[in-house]
Amino acid sequence: MRIGFIGLGGMGQGMAANLLKAGHEVVVWNRSQAPVQVLVEQGARAAATPAEAFDVEVVFSILANDAATREVILDSGALEQARVGLIHVSMATLSVALVDELVARHAEAGLGYVAAPVFGRTDVAASGQLNIVVAGEPEAIQRVQPLLDVLGRKTWPVGAEPRQANVVKIAGNFMIASAIETMGESTALARSYGVEPAALLEILTSTLFAAPVYQNYGRLLTERKFSPAAFKLSLGLKDVGLALAAGQEKAVPLPFASVLRDNLLEAVAQGEGDLDWIALGQRSHKKAGLD
Repeated sequence: MRIGFIGLGGMGQGMAANLLKAGHEVVVWNRSQAPVQVLVEQGARAAATPAEAFDVEVVFSILANDAATREVILDSGALEQARVGLIHVSMATLSVALVDELVARHAEAGLGYVAAPVFGRTDVAASGQLNIVVAGEPEAIQRVQPLLDVLGRKTWPVGAEPRQANVVKIAGNFMIASAIETMGESTALARSYGVEPAALLEILTSTLFAAPVYQNYGRLLTERKFSPAAFKLSLGLKDVGLALAAGQEKAVPLPFASVLRDNLLEAVAQGEGDLDWIALGQRSHKKAGLD
């Protein structure tokens, strides 16, 4: 199949490579050219514009935020020049409001739109083991399912409205940020009494909190692996903001999300935005005078 791929950051580069390995013809576009050249060397074809990447049967996009998605997908004229019948699979974490706008604009252009945000870091994307949350017209999802099977270990359908997949992703990232914050506060408390963070987390992630999010992020926290970032702290701030906005639309209070937003904003203000968001867990240690 002829596939377009837009957005070759840490996640997108691995996913596009997996589509190539599966034998598909892949047309790639990215603002910076270094990742494009890496994929061209693997057999991809470089697109000069986003519109060129839409001249395919299915196009994937995974862009950093609402602003980048609006600029590249909507403002570039790509939809107006897209091949009739194309399905666009957006894997980015976007606001509910923008997703609704994207659905409407794609419908006007006679194009399909499937929301398919993912859970997993860059190494998981490269290995094709992502968990993919998907929502959209059932026929469109069925058509792209073989491609999603290349990219992920499991696809989780949640409804016919694309916004539903994005809400699941936003809620999931809110829960991850909450776990990082609570691990940071708990290890700071234990450390103040002479208990090493690694010892505390070994006990808790082997008993009460024996789940991947606590085990994996707990290890990164105790090892202080803040750079290079697999997921930047600034993106965590963006996603918690999306949770607050989604909650406001439906009058759902999210008081702890406000705490997380302020802590993440403080970290960004102090120059930590490009660190991995696990660095959020170290904020409590600094506030307690332990670092």
